Amino acid sequence: MVSFSATILLSAFLVLSSSAHAAENDVRKLSRDIIAGYEPFTQVTDHNAIDKDQEAMEKLLSVANEEAYIKAFRIYTEGAHSVSYANVVLTSAVTQPFEKGTDVAGRSENGNQINGWLFADVSVGATNMLVQYQTGDSQNTYVDCQVGASETPNTRGCFAASGAFSIKGLDVQYTYDPMTDNDADRTIQSMSLNAKKEMWQCKNCPYELYQAFVEYYGFFDYGNQIVEAAFEGRATDFLNFNSDFALYGFTGREQIIKKGTAFVIIWMYVIRELEDALDDCRSKCSKEDCNDDLYISDSWDKAVAYYTGTLEGDNGAGSGKLPYALADKRCGNFKTCGESGDQLTGTSKVNIEIFRNFEIGKGFLKNGKCEEAQPHKDNIQRLMMIPLIQGTLRYGWKTDNEAYSEKAEAEGAIFALAITPVINKCDPKSAEIIAKNMKVGQTGSADFNDLKKAFESTYDCLGITGFDVGGLFDAASMSYFDGAEPLDFVPGAAASKKDSDAASSLGFGVTLGTMLVASVTTLLI
Repeated sequence: MVSFSATILLSAFLVLSSSAHAAENDVRKLSRDIIAGYEPFTQVTDHNAIDKDQEAMEKLLSVANEEAYIKAFRIYTEGAHSVSYANVVLTSAVTQPFEKGTDVAGRSENGNQINGWLFADVSVGATNMLVQYQTGDSQNTYVDCQVGASETPNTRGCFAASGAFSIKGLDVQYTYDPMTDNDADRTIQSMSLNAKKEMWQCKNCPYELYQAFVEYYGFFDYGNQIVEAAFEGRATDFLNFNSDFALYGFTGREQIIKKGTAFVIIWMYVIRELEDALDDCRSKCSKEDCNDDLYISDSWDKAVAYYTGTLEGDNGAGSGKLPYALADKRCGNFKTCGESGDQLTGTSKVNIEIFRNFEIGKGFLKNGKCEEAQPHKDNIQRLMMIPLIQGTLRYGWKTDNEAYSEKAEAEGAIFALAITPVINKCDPKSAEIIAKNMKVGQTGSADFNDLKKAFESTYDCLGITGFDVGGLFDAASMSYFDGAEPLDFVPGAAASKKDSDAASSLGFGVTLGTMLVASVTTLLI
């Protein structure tokens, strides 16, 4: 097994080192803030900040009243922290056209220069202009104007209420209200609303995983449909697995919304960016010799940003809101933390493996090795399913074995909604069992044994094992809950031979792999 590990990772090492000399000067210029140990080649600070919207929305939801929900809905639909731009009124119509992306310079209220670029084309005769604020490489200061729907707006780096923009040597006079006319273009809702265009209608679309969700639910914006229904306290209108959120108060609706945004909408958008990175690579490499022309995919870096967010910090030890945080939370429940995947604390095995694949995939894409990067996208996609399964199992067990809790039932329902379309692709009967047991309004009627068996019957199809998922662990007794042990669990053994082999195949020999990936990363810095 170790020799196989060495072969796989040494291949990545040789691919990267073959062009390391040519890349040396270029890469040194690209030293950027680390995202949980990952150094992006491109600037994704603005994308990484989407978790700030998630955090702001969750704070409002926790207030648990209608006014706070209205404000939280504004964060969801209008945003605050990503793609900040000013919508200004011009004091006189422009006499020449300007293209989107043209550099713009203005001043803050304190007279400091602020740079940006046109967010949209400006035609002759236009009397308004959209100017996006320039973003930086440092996450702490990536942009200093964050308003949108924020309850705590930051206007320190916004353009002054009136003044002049310098555009191609011309002075263009403007006026606007910094508190109402500074908006955010990237929102969590937009990730779902744009999914049809970006995951169904693109050149190499539809993307297979997204297609499974659309065909199961019957809506291109299925994620938005779930979240809006929970905000409004009404039922969904899906082809399968409908939920009536009118049965819940603020407690249940809060769980549906905050987990629906993070683990349904943003989760799928991570997959979208990975697929887009491969599409971009293949498009470029069909036109030129990528062996001799270094290739940088910003979409791959964006996937890391959306998976992780800013709150995890540079080492992943923070307290985030996105899929990275979920994997680390669930590993403590299922004893799947650490490099060996058998610990109760620390970084999840899922995150360790996902970031190993992020690193190797980045190296292949950097060098135009599109097909070599594909398996690493597949590995990430497969691994991302594990915390969703764990979440469904955890709250399915609670619903079956503990006193009824609206919160627990809602959490189980949204985790099930986030993974059941994938199960349906493997086995519709198993998907029916999961939907039946995790539906909204069951008031404690779930059958955990049936739920567990339904998931386990699809592990081979999903490309995961009982070792990967683990079992629901009772830290008080230091043993698995009765009936919640991992698939093929052998009492008294760490794992069965089948699970041990599977773990090695997923890990490719973690210790050796970690050293080789570190060597590759060092070579590229």
